Amino acid sequence: MTRIYLELGTKKVFACSLDWPGWCRLAKDEQAAIERLADYAPRYRVIAERAGLAFEPGDPVVVAQVKGGDMTDFGVPYEVPELDLQPFDEATARREVTLLRAAWQLFDEVAAVAPEELRKGPRGGGRDLTKIVHHVQDSERAYARKVGVKHRPLRSREDREAMRAELAEVLSRAWQPPLETGWPPSYARRRLVWHVIDHLWEIEDRR
Repeated sequence: MTRIYLELGTKKVFACSLDWPGWCRLAKDEQAAIERLADYAPRYRVIAERAGLAFEPGDPVVVAQVKGGDMTDFGVPYEVPELDLQPFDEATARREVTLLRAAWQLFDEVAAVAPEELRKGPRGGGRDLTKIVHHVQDSERAYARKVGVKHRPLRSREDREAMRAELAEVLSRAWQPPLETGWPPSYARRRLVWHVIDHLWEIEDRR
């Protein structure tokens, strides 16, 4: 089976996999969110295969729900489920970090060949390529602070790679309560991978 949880906003719902970080999709209600998650399985498989992992998800099973809020309705999986406060071993952590590294690699590859000007939305909205890339990097720096990884503003590729290396190392460790950082590592890995691939797919869809 595929263990998922639902984050329930007032207007929108996220369906997120607990075992495949970043495989999270948003829709207007619970059933639509689960169906959209399944629709994106082929695209997520590209991430998993790059990480060297076999991705053959079974039927989704909702094992938890969490009450969302304004950020959920805005389009961000924002709330931390209780299951993310459970201990995990180093093997689990390292497996999930391979997915994070794969997402980084694919994002960088797609961004390197995408045009600067991306197709606009129906109302003329949407960032161009450079702004998306900077947004992803700046967000990662903010996310990193939630797990105790602090870096000055990223002014070069070397700065970014140094931060990513430290972040990957910290998130590859086994963990058990109590929580001593802003985010539990399980949630941090899921949020990081989700954010990278959400914008990866945005670039692919708008180029």
